[in-house]
Amino acid sequence: MTQAVRHDSMRARNLGLVLSEVRRSGPVTRAALAEITGLTKTTVSKMVGDLIEAGMVTETGTLRDGERGRPGTAVSLSGERVAALGLEINVDYLSACVVDLTLTVRLRYTQAVDNRVASPVETLARLQKLIHRAVDEARSAGLVIAGSTLAVPGPVNGGLLHSAPNLGWHDVRVGDLLVPDGGLPGVEVENEANLAALGELWFGTGHGDFLHVSGEIGIGAGLVVGGALFRGARGLAGELGHVVVSPDGPACRCGSRGCLEQYAGQEALLRAAGLPAPAPRTAPDATAPDLTASGLTVSDGATPDGATPDGAAPDGAAAISGAPVAPGAPVAPGGVAELVARLRDGDGPALEACARAGRALGIALTSATHLLDPGTIVLGGVFAPLFPWISGPVRDAMTERLTAMRHAVPEITVSRLGADAATLGAAGQVIHRVIADPGLHLAAARTAPAPR
Repeated sequence: MTQAVRHDSMRARNLGLVLSEVRRSGPVTRAALAEITGLTKTTVSKMVGDLIEAGMVTETGTLRDGERGRPGTAVSLSGERVAALGLEINVDYLSACVVDLTLTVRLRYTQAVDNRVASPVETLARLQKLIHRAVDEARSAGLVIAGSTLAVPGPVNGGLLHSAPNLGWHDVRVGDLLVPDGGLPGVEVENEANLAALGELWFGTGHGDFLHVSGEIGIGAGLVVGGALFRGARGLAGELGHVVVSPDGPACRCGSRGCLEQYAGQEALLRAAGLPAPAPRTAPDATAPDLTASGLTVSDGATPDGATPDGAAPDGAAAISGAPVAPGAPVAPGGVAELVARLRDGDGPALEACARAGRALGIALTSATHLLDPGTIVLGGVFAPLFPWISGPVRDAMTERLTAMRHAVPEITVSRLGADAATLGAAGQVIHRVIADPGLHLAAARTAPAPR
């Protein structure tokens, strides 16, 4: 029995080793895989055969290994069978995406809804309908959903959402309220800011060691070090929105005063600019989500094509590191879209609101920089469309406070993913686990129904 367990463990390790190397080096021949992994050619050939049968790997023509090597049949990852479901609950929307093994986005839905006026049970019932639709469409394309991760706007530990004050949720076991969809594994729950950082790592520009700041109604941050997410002792790292930037400032939903969120959160920004927050929106079900997009390849670091959360398709390129957002770049729905329009027109209150928010954000990021020393700071969420107006005040506030002790302020860049980062990171987390341990998914992938 012990010997059988050891054999199974060794086989699982070798499958993960081979598939990980195909992802990293593909297209690559079996002979090259044997040389790179140290496994025998016979073992590699058997492993590759199993992965091809499961639809995780595909043959892609001949390839010569080096100048003198004999041509061999090359293999690469295949996106035709195995996929992952990424989900997000935020204050004013629900979203879902399906990403295949090659990190190609196969479909994406976002439903605008004010989740502050609904209980956790009601919100998760709506999300469940969105899940059903996404899973049904994925299965009709011949895809097997290997797993799913849900992003939520608050700290999570062991599946327990401790507090999401902007939703009014406290100590909610979110995963327990979702019923797995026919054969779909249970949903893993993770903090939205953490997943947004992973989304930027895997689908964005991949900055190495960086701090990703998610600006929505709340503000969160995710720290990536050496290609891995830093979670803290209890998974609660990254609550940047509740860093105090003014001890005598306005009261915050968390019970403190002067938190960053009260100066640079979406609602605070809109108030300061003299704009109303987006009107509460409700949607009784997910039968007609606000957007559908399919066949979107974003694994090369490009901004996903498709539509923004309000259903408006972008008509221009997204900004890259430090550059102004292009006129057609995605913007957040409702009030933030109006704020961007006023900023482009040079509206005084709008410009001052962004300057004030940027200064507060710069103060908070100064503390984060002293503690964490990130190489790059990536501004995402609603900060992405506001980047041309908010990044300067952020940089100025940090320069004023850091240069006495440091040679330079960290590079400050804009996210390529905007509001999609957390949902993509949620799906990407599943894909990376499948690649590391594909053995758990071989049987299901082999028996996947043909596309309808």
